[in-house]
Amino acid sequence: MSQVAVIDDEPSIREFLELLLTRAGHHVHLATNVTQFKALLASTKLDLAISDMRIGTESGLEVLAAAKAHVTTPEVILITAYGTPSAAVEAMRRGAYDYICKPFDNEELVLLVQKALEKRGLVQENAQLKATLAPKAGPFFVGNSPTIRVVYGLIDKVAAASKSTVLITGESGTGQEVVARAIHARSARARHPFVPINCGALNEGVLESELFGHSKGAFTGAATERQGILVSAGEGTVMLDEVGEMPPSLQVKLLRVLQERRVKPVGSSTEVPFEARILAATNRRLDKEVAAGRFREDLYFRLNVIVVELPPLRERREDIVPLAHHFLSRVAEDLGRPGLQFAPETLALLERYSFSGNVRQLQNLIERAATLADSDTLGPDSLPPAVRGETGAEAVVDSALSPGFSLEKVLDSTERRYLLEAMKNANNVKIRAAELLGLSFRSFRYRLAKHGLGERDAE
Repeated sequence: MSQVAVIDDEPSIREFLELLLTRAGHHVHLATNVTQFKALLASTKLDLAISDMRIGTESGLEVLAAAKAHVTTPEVILITAYGTPSAAVEAMRRGAYDYICKPFDNEELVLLVQKALEKRGLVQENAQLKATLAPKAGPFFVGNSPTIRVVYGLIDKVAAASKSTVLITGESGTGQEVVARAIHARSARARHPFVPINCGALNEGVLESELFGHSKGAFTGAATERQGILVSAGEGTVMLDEVGEMPPSLQVKLLRVLQERRVKPVGSSTEVPFEARILAATNRRLDKEVAAGRFREDLYFRLNVIVVELPPLRERREDIVPLAHHFLSRVAEDLGRPGLQFAPETLALLERYSFSGNVRQLQNLIERAATLADSDTLGPDSLPPAVRGETGAEAVVDSALSPGFSLEKVLDSTERRYLLEAMKNANNVKIRAAELLGLSFRSFRYRLAKHGLGERDAE
């Protein structure tokens, strides 16, 4: 859970931001002045600080200076009701992640926080990857099956071709972002940023602005000019995750951008060149999407220069046990329980199970089992009934087929129950809940709307 500090001298603002950010899944610390914030820095490993620009007689720039001087260097977002372009430029020049004016939109602030935390995570992960980088791609993966060794070889070859567009395909949960990070870290671009963006998690207007940038006044809330990630990534790598979810009108613009290597910010008449490499990922069969008229054929061919196809976990079963040990080791370290281990029969059950959610499903399963374990040995009872082969599905069907039975109602009820459970487990963070169900964010939002569900329903 991310550690976020809120610094403001107004109690109502502190309480509101604490509630908003806690509901978004963050652990929130409060401070009323710069001295209290410095005390938090000393006692807590903060990921992000959100500060009012005016804190009594003090300034948010003092919060920024304290954050930048600290060894952990949390990201900083400044909020003000007295914003001017010069103040915004000065804050960004000194290293603030971003700057937002009151009154702000709640969802906009939550998204901004998420992006700031993603940037911090990427910086930390890139540093770790560079420190541990080995001659082969293997350190980014766990497993030595023939199918995954083919992927290792492809990563090395693709990384060397540092300008070519790459399409990473495979079922949801197979590790597309892991492959993208490995390609970036093995390439000559490794010292530059790696920036992923989920094309299915943002509406069309926000996605266009995030990719291409916008000019001042381009839309309501665009108080300053802002670069899109294709430009701000510099000579780094941009990953277009779930590219198959991109709206048709943006597909046209992306095609031109890939052809011309120039972007036109929203609201601007001037095109700007960019240097970043493009990696795209999808769990859809884009050739079938083209045939169905949902994806542009010319964009498909433009993206399909080099393809890295990831195998589903059921096709690399010999990697299941090494992966399970890897995930358990990580969770045990986080929980402070180094003695956690698997019973042999538990590993046998995992090896036999067909993971429809692939590596991500295995990771979530191990995390859940370890977190709820009463002893240091994870026996078969720590696994869900489906993994143990105890679904009892036949009995349910036999008893259900009575007069008046409606399959549609049963399926709707089941879907609704899983949506609620996912929202509960994800602390109402919709992107995380969608991942738990193996759905794109757009599909998840559609299903929530279909059942008339909101955040309060999951509480």
